[in-house]
Amino acid sequence: MNILFIHQNFPGQYKHLAPLLASKGHQCVSLTLRVKEPTTWKGVKVLPYALPDRGVQNVHPWLLDLDSKVTRGQACFLAARKLRDNGFVPDLILAHPGWGEAMFLHDVWPDARIGLYCELYHRSGHPHLNFDPEFEQSDTELQPLRIRMKNINNHLHFPTATAGISPTSFQADTFPPEFRDKITVCHDGIDTKTASANPAVRLEIGDLDVTRDDEVITFVNRNLEPYRGYHVFMRALPRLLKERPNAKVLIVGGDEVSYGAQPPKGQTWKQIFIDEVRGRIATKDWDRVHFLGRIPYSKFVQLLQVSRVHVYLTYPFVLSWSLMEAMSCEAAIVASGTAPVREVIRDGETGRLVDFFDQEALVDRVCELLDDEEQRRALGRAARRLMIDDYDLQKTCLPRQLSWVDSVMRSEPPGPPRD
Repeated sequence: MNILFIHQNFPGQYKHLAPLLASKGHQCVSLTLRVKEPTTWKGVKVLPYALPDRGVQNVHPWLLDLDSKVTRGQACFLAARKLRDNGFVPDLILAHPGWGEAMFLHDVWPDARIGLYCELYHRSGHPHLNFDPEFEQSDTELQPLRIRMKNINNHLHFPTATAGISPTSFQADTFPPEFRDKITVCHDGIDTKTASANPAVRLEIGDLDVTRDDEVITFVNRNLEPYRGYHVFMRALPRLLKERPNAKVLIVGGDEVSYGAQPPKGQTWKQIFIDEVRGRIATKDWDRVHFLGRIPYSKFVQLLQVSRVHVYLTYPFVLSWSLMEAMSCEAAIVASGTAPVREVIRDGETGRLVDFFDQEALVDRVCELLDDEEQRRALGRAARRLMIDDYDLQKTCLPRQLSWVDSVMRSEPPGPPRD
C-alpha cells in the first residue's frame, strides 16, 4: 500500500517504523521541512516542502501558536496537492500533528486513513499547569484560557483521524475521552542491544576520561531548563559535591528551550542556575562538574554505561527516551515521583523516587545509592528487565506498531471533510 509520513523533523518518532514498512514492500513517502532536495532514506522517498515568506502578524499572542500551525498546514496542503496531482494516493497517512502540517490533508485525500501520533493534549488543571510555583504566570486565571487556545490544533486534527497512537499511558490519558478511546498505547521502542551495560566502557570527551571505576553522576536533558528539573538538580549540587568529594558530575544538554517559558532576554536557563549556585561551590569542587553540551549518540550511550547514579527529573509531561535508555543500560536511577515517571520507575524496584522539589531528598537518595553497590546492581538489573520485557524495540514495540497499522487500515475512514 501507499503510506505517507508527515513529520516536520522526519523521521522523528517514525525512525524505526518507516524503514520497516518500506522493507515490507510498501511505497513510503514523507513530506518534511527537514530536507531541501528530494532524497531517499532507508527505502522512504523524502520530499521537501517550504514555508512561505510572511511579514510579522499583528495578532493576539494566544493566536501566534495557531497562526504558525495554520501556516505549516497550508504549506503542507499545497505540497500534498502537488503529490496528488502527480498521481500519488496514500492508503494511509501517519502524521505527528504537533506542528500543524497534517491539518488539511483530509481535504486532499478524504479516503485515506489517518493515524496520528498523540504526543500530548495540554491540560489546564494542576499538576499539568502551574506545577512549579516558581514559574507561575502573574495572572493564573488567564492560563487555562491560553491553554484552551493552544489545544485548537488538536481539535482541528481529531475529526480527520482514524486512530491515534501514544507512547505512554500518561500521555494518552491527557486526551479528552472522545479521542482517548481511539488511542493505542505503544512506546516508540528502546534498542536494548545498543543501550546495554558495558563494564569495560571508557568515556572520553575532550579532557574528560572516565570509566566504571570513577564515581560518576549523570544528568541529561535535551536542553537544560526547568521543565526537566535542571534548576532542582543545580540547587542540589553544592551539598552533593561536599558529600561526595570524589564524584564527577556529567551534565548533558543544550542552551535552548524545548518546553515551557523562555528565560529573560539575553540569558539562558543553564547560566542562570550556574550563577545562582556557583558562589556556594569551591573551585576544586566545581572543577568536577562537566557540562558536555549535546553529544553524539554513541557517546551518550557510553555516558549512561559509565554512570554510577543517573538523575532524571521532569514536570508531569512527555517522558524522555533518555530515562528509558538509562534503564536499559542498567543505570541506578534517582528520579522525580511525577506521574509519567511512575509509569516505569517503581520506587525500590526499578529506581528510587523523590519529590520533584525536594533537593535534600535527592541528595540523600543519590548518596545512598553511591554507597550501596548491591542496591545499585539490583535496581539496574530490574530496570533493564522491564525495558526488555515491555519496551524492547524489536521484540515488543515494532510488532505492536505494525499491529496498530493493520488495525487502522481495517477501520473506516472518517468520511468527507466537514465544514
